[in-house]
Amino acid sequence: MLTRLRNAGAAQLPIIRLPHSRIKESLAKLLQSEGYVGEVAVEGDVKKVLKISLKFNGKKSVIEGLKRISKPGLRRYVGSTEIPRVRGGLGIAVVSTSEGVMTDGQARKKKLGGELLCYIW
Repeated sequence: MLTRLRNAGAAQLPIIRLPHSRIKESLAKLLQSEGYVGEVAVEGDVKKVLKISLKFNGKKSVIEGLKRISKPGLRRYVGSTEIPRVRGGLGIAVVSTSEGVMTDGQARKKKLGGELLCYIW
């Protein structure tokens, strides 16, 4: 999903469609609430598709960069006090906690740790 977002931003595509999963949907809704993407919708009944519209400033994507941290070969878990700040607070770190997917700031306020999924700036 992150690679598709990165490539679509570089190619200036207005909308991307990708296979649905609950974690992708919650990550897309988190990006929408933080202002990185536009509209997020789930289409279909049996074979669901996640539709995300991207935001642009002129010809440049709002999402300047994405970096996946936790990978299938090496999962990265952090405590609430170990969550890093991205670009000095200008970006967000996405953390999958026991209460769902949330930003680094939300996880720090709730004092929750979890799997560090990615950085977005």
